[in-house]
Amino acid sequence: MADDKDVLRDVWFGRIPACFTLSPEETTEREAEPYYLLLPRVSYLTLVTDKVKKHFLRVMKAEDVEEMWFEYEGTPLKWHYPIGVLFDLHASNTALPWNVSVHFKNFPEHDLLHCPSNSVIEAHFMSCIKEADALKHKSQVINDMQKKDHKQLWMGLQNDKFDQFWAMNRKLMEYPINEGGFRYIPFRIYQTMSDRPFIQKLFRPVSPEGHALTLGDLLKELFPAAICVEDEPKRFQVMIHGIEPLLETPIQWLSEHLSHPDNFLHISIIPAPRGCGDCRSVLQTTHS
Repeated sequence: MADDKDVLRDVWFGRIPACFTLSPEETTEREAEPYYLLLPRVSYLTLVTDKVKKHFLRVMKAEDVEEMWFEYEGTPLKWHYPIGVLFDLHASNTALPWNVSVHFKNFPEHDLLHCPSNSVIEAHFMSCIKEADALKHKSQVINDMQKKDHKQLWMGLQNDKFDQFWAMNRKLMEYPINEGGFRYIPFRIYQTMSDRPFIQKLFRPVSPEGHALTLGDLLKELFPAAICVEDEPKRFQVMIHGIEPLLETPIQWLSEHLSHPDNFLHISIIPAPRGCGDCRSVLQTTHS
């Protein structure tokens, strides 16, 4: 891969300031103070919130504690989505810190998966990596790795060790130069406006004629409403790691540099806030 270490580091060390407050529905022995935490965008809520749990358990009786889960403005937060995706989908146009409610009872069975231990997170994470490599390399790279290599990927994420993770992950980002990219791009498109969890489809990074395809090409095929039309109000924001990449950006470059540690490119499409301007101003900015 084109090894742009600065971009990879910026993605890895992206943080979201969050304020965790105990839900008023919970029973406590005394008032629970909020708990503030910088959340890594590329990790998972249940992996980085042990301190949050310990903080609130101090004011609760053991019999009132079941499985911890999180909610933002009435929406249960899916722990198996990366933290950055959850924030971009549900809170990207709100003031910081991100106000997250903590619950210890009334687990929303229809909305969330149970997460009794870190081994469940590890199994989900490795399943995503294997699926991504099936798309990119017909599973050849991940299958050539040893079990200790798989463990190194997981431990790098769990312990927030950039160099440890990327020493192994770079192998998953390589491809034959003559092919111009991966076999297919592992991506998921999320929307808050849909009951469907996400959009996922086979998409090659290079056209049959050999041209590099872009983020705009992907959206034209799968979510054309996100493409700006001149003189019309901007309807949607297309977010990856909290930024709106130019639609002309090659999808192969995005896959190599802006994928999450699970090797998927997670794209959030959210309604544009009012006063975001029309598409003419956006297009002028894009092409200037």
